[in-house]
Amino acid sequence: MASGNVLTLTKDNFKNDILDAAGPALVDFWAPWCSPCRMIAPVIDEMAAEYAGKVKIGKVNVDENREVAVEYGVMSIPTLVLFKGGQVVDKVVGFKSKNDLKALLDKYL
Repeated sequence: MASGNVLTLTKDNFKNDILDAAGPALVDFWAPWCSPCRMIAPVIDEMAAEYAGKVKIGKVNVDENREVAVEYGVMSIPTLVLFKGGQVVDKVVGFKSKNDLKALLDKYL
């Protein structure tokens, strides 16, 4: 469910790809059975293309990577967690518009 600009994240690559990222990193916690997750997927893909080179964007399938979701307190999906310097700096739950996500990312650039 990830496009060319969106990283597919697991417990094995999360630290290297997100926590050790030089700049901001946005992570979409989702599941294939979640309708709002499927609705936001094209928005995430567009954001990844627009912010390529500025923000790393990845997705964590919570069904396959439950321990990563638990570690970051993900109780509902979709949950979008923004990291900077390996730390959580923002978190939003539920479907958000592209404009809402742009405003969120632009705060941390």
